[in-house]
Amino acid sequence: MSSRVAVVGAGISGAICAHVLREHGISAELIERGRAPGGRMASPELHGRRVDLGAAYFTAKEPDFVAAVERWSAQKLVRDWTDTLDVYSADGHQTTSGPMRYATPGGLRSLVRATLPDGVRCERTVDSLDELDHDAIVLAMPDPQAARLAPDAADWVDYEPVITVVAGWEQRCWPFPDAAFVNDDADVTTVADDGSRRGDGAAVLVVHTTADRASAHLQNPDDAVAPVLDALRRVMDVTPPPEWTHAHRWTFAKPVTTHGEDAFGLTDHAGRPLGLCGDSWCPSGAPRIESAWLSGHRLGSALAARLGS
Repeated sequence: MSSRVAVVGAGISGAICAHVLREHGISAELIERGRAPGGRMASPELHGRRVDLGAAYFTAKEPDFVAAVERWSAQKLVRDWTDTLDVYSADGHQTTSGPMRYATPGGLRSLVRATLPDGVRCERTVDSLDELDHDAIVLAMPDPQAARLAPDAADWVDYEPVITVVAGWEQRCWPFPDAAFVNDDADVTTVADDGSRRGDGAAVLVVHTTADRASAHLQNPDDAVAPVLDALRRVMDVTPPPEWTHAHRWTFAKPVTTHGEDAFGLTDHAGRPLGLCGDSWCPSGAPRIESAWLSGHRLGSALAARLGS
């Protein structure tokens, strides 16, 4: 009989972990507390179009992930976006070039859906690992959430919050073509032109706040809208008021530190293998979509080998 694994968390890390397990003939059940899979790659519909509320874009460096991006591109799920971003700081306005940033016409969640095996159980909360009768368990979620279920399983890292503010105008009214980093500002860190990113030309900006600004408004994210709009006016002279706004709270948006050289965690809990994966497990660089995918992929292979031994 095939081993049964519960993968708790249906973001990109949990999705690829479950996919790899099933490729090895292992039954993997995905459990997601949200209404839909995707995690921080969420892209809900706002005012008639998809908007990426979490990650602004992704890059690809490691061969396994590059191959995945090529498959997504062949399926028309991914498009090249830009390799040049604007930078605003106390020193003024400049541009910086780097790796190609990829975007998704259908929203980043479309990549999670393309990776997911069938049969995700959404809107189910796991309050204790004892609820699960599987042969092994994977926790694919931010460390603070995993720590509630298995406090002694790892040296957990802290995460910081972000509030995403989306604003829509009748027409574009900002001076950069694609996206901008805002350095050393009290309120905002990143501003993305979602119409450029999506490829439909919509006059929509997606703004990520600083951790301090987010922390001040976690109980009521809508209160972050006014200071964010003030920052857009102050930093990049976006003066017309938007026609609509939307605010989304990410309590655990990004890791403050990482797990060093470990690409995943694999330990035991109550006599069963317990796997840990996500963007905080990123030996090859900073936490990002690629590191989350690689963590889940590598954990899936390691757990399959262990269950098969």
